[in-house]
Amino acid sequence: MKRLNDNIINFFQDEGFVVVSTIDKKGHPHNSCKGVIKMNRNGRVYLLDLYRQKTYENLRHNPHMSITLVDEHKFIGFSLKGKGKIVLDGNLQSEIIKAWEDKITSRLTKRLLRNIHEEKGHARHPEVHLPRPEYLIVMEAEEIIDLTPQHLK
Repeated sequence: MKRLNDNIINFFQDEGFVVVSTIDKKGHPHNSCKGVIKMNRNGRVYLLDLYRQKTYENLRHNPHMSITLVDEHKFIGFSLKGKGKIVLDGNLQSEIIKAWEDKITSRLTKRLLRNIHEEKGHARHPEVHLPRPEYLIVMEAEEIIDLTPQHLK
């Protein structure tokens, strides 16, 4: 496992979602958005997936995956590559479920405040209608790729 520093952990945990890439049975990449629930310095990343579809199927057959996050405004980003495993609902720790609930509450609060300030986004507050998590993806980061252009570092 690759060690993660506090800058990388904070960068990923401050955002609402990341792009998760997995490989399907035909060898094609599949991308989807997932929420980072928790990360630790030992390179372990916890992601909740709310829908048991393509990402779930892909990880069952091939554990290789990456997660990518870019801050367009700051012109920085990272991609973490590694292997993921599925942890089913019965084994989800209460602290993980609590962290997910806190993240959803935070997202709703931010959306409501933006709407009050007339920065209209989605009017129906989609977070309210999200299903309960059925499983957790635990990725062990093996490689860190800094996407920041070299001349801006």
